[in-house]
Amino acid sequence: MSDWPAELLADVRLSLVKDIGPRLSQNLRAALGSSQAVFEATREQLLAVDGIGPKLVGRIAAAPTLEDVEAELRLAKRSGIQLVTRSGEHYPASLAEIDDPPQVLYLRGSLLPDDAMAVAMVGTRHATQYGLEQAALLAAGLARAGVTVVSGLARGIDTAVHRGALEAGGRTLAVIAGGLLEITPSENLKLADEVAEHGCLVSEAPPRRPPVAGSFPQRNRLISGLSLGVVVVEADDRSGALITARHAGEQGRDVFAVPGSLASRQSRGCHKLIQDGAKLVMSVDDILGELSHPAAPIPQPDGGELRHAAELALNDVERQVLSAIDTANTQIDDVVVQSGLPVHRVLSTISVLEMRKLIRRVSGTQVVRI
Repeated sequence: MSDWPAELLADVRLSLVKDIGPRLSQNLRAALGSSQAVFEATREQLLAVDGIGPKLVGRIAAAPTLEDVEAELRLAKRSGIQLVTRSGEHYPASLAEIDDPPQVLYLRGSLLPDDAMAVAMVGTRHATQYGLEQAALLAAGLARAGVTVVSGLARGIDTAVHRGALEAGGRTLAVIAGGLLEITPSENLKLADEVAEHGCLVSEAPPRRPPVAGSFPQRNRLISGLSLGVVVVEADDRSGALITARHAGEQGRDVFAVPGSLASRQSRGCHKLIQDGAKLVMSVDDILGELSHPAAPIPQPDGGELRHAAELALNDVERQVLSAIDTANTQIDDVVVQSGLPVHRVLSTISVLEMRKLIRRVSGTQVVRI
């Protein structure tokens, strides 16, 4: 008897079938009822599914055996890799909302409820010094405000993003194009370990599957899908970061862009995004101020218990700022004085408290505790 549930084995088995991506596997499950039913279906039933032709029917018939699947799962377990499926309680709510969510996610590290408050930051692998500095600075600011920072562990901007969040003591998620035992680039192996320790490595690919060209654009929809918004720091006009921004727009996420020099090729994509309506970022507060629609429920102030739970989830800085805000209109200048924190720290924390529905802005200079 297997150590794993039959439907989990079928989900993983279907994910291992060549040329059956997330959208086709979703079509198959929708038409036939489950992953297990896919392997029990007749040829005629499979051919009746949208997008499935004779070649793919042959692929399904030649799927890895259940023994192969169990071997894959044992390898994942030995390597500290967890699996979550869409029917599992730990599957990210934000990913379940997108058009083509993966049925199976492989994780190294941990996904926490607080990761619902996440922002993705992406950009070119060929970053300028300016781009690297801005990426690290903005990621650190988001991390200090209690926001989880998501990126793709690639060279350049992605690397600066993860390092900026980690050095600020925050959480970061890295979405990998290949399997979690095929980390690229090799110089980021140590960084991957740090991300797993202080956040999570995420992939929809089986652990030993190497990344291929087509898996990077597919991976990008997960980066945006895990996030409330996507910030593009540097990107030329053909950068893969623009694909992530496009996914964000299609998924109803906010899109932000950091401007750069008009003479820099690496800023052309960002400038085009701004022309097309992306929000221009000059500081971390420009991002925090726009995040008003969390991807997963955050306790709302419609009862004392929920409000208390929201307050318990705050970090020390957030509590410090909240305690300086009265139930009567409070000047932000007074919050700065009473908390003893720098102005920029108070402003970014106010944005977080506002998102958590613990305070509201009365005007540009006043806030009130709810």
